Amino acid sequence: MAFLPDVLAALDQIAPLRLAAEWDAVGLLVSPRRSEIRRVITCLTLTPEVAAEAVRQEADLVVTHHPLPFRPVGRITSETGTGQVLLDLIGGGVGVWSGHTAWDSAAGGINDQLAAMLSLGQVRPIEPDTKDPAVGFGRVGAAEKTQSLADLARRLSEQLAVSPIQVVGGPDRLAGRVGIVCGSGGDLVAQVAAAGCTTLVTGEIKLHQAAEARAAGMGVIAIGHHASEHFSMAVLGERLAAAIPELEMIVAETDRDPIEWL
Repeated sequence: MAFLPDVLAALDQIAPLRLAAEWDAVGLLVSPRRSEIRRVITCLTLTPEVAAEAVRQEADLVVTHHPLPFRPVGRITSETGTGQVLLDLIGGGVGVWSGHTAWDSAAGGINDQLAAMLSLGQVRPIEPDTKDPAVGFGRVGAAEKTQSLADLARRLSEQLAVSPIQVVGGPDRLAGRVGIVCGSGGDLVAQVAAAGCTTLVTGEIKLHQAAEARAAGMGVIAIGHHASEHFSMAVLGERLAAAIPELEMIVAETDRDPIEWL
């Protein structure tokens, strides 16, 4: 058995909260009923199904990527989805911790894991942290000289078991210098292009953002928001279990992509 302060300290070692974006809601968002933490469940998104699973599994803490609540709430009632999830968790004594952009940016975090999947060379942050330049926002690295967007897309499809994958700029285009921004990276097309990237790998991108990337001479590979991050939560759980072996770690079985392709 471990205690909450020890678990929070271990999580902050894995995904230092100081790396989170200023606008983000990270760290302990809902306190668990007990200070003793025996069972932790990980998920990408805290849905009603995941909340019910956490209560059913008698988890003490949910470690989620996407924060809930994300924005301040004026009231917690069953009239809203967020309110009902929070009521279910609080009623079951389950706490909530979110890493979100801190886990994106951390050493060995989501963007580092995606860079490793693509076997990029000379990997570094797009925007280094002021205290530790080895970590920070996004990642940029060099693809092999002959690798195309299609080559990188196929590799991600195989490793993440995801299909189809969106490509902007032509599948035969050489990947070159690759910028990685997991999740919703479309808003950051200009910043990634300014970092000298010729390809952006992200989760999702909007139509006008794709047009902006093409106009900037940059290709895009979009693998889906869920797919670009979900795999990493099991890794986070493994690292937490290694730091605190007394914990029982569970990966939420009901944590699924809400978007389906027919």
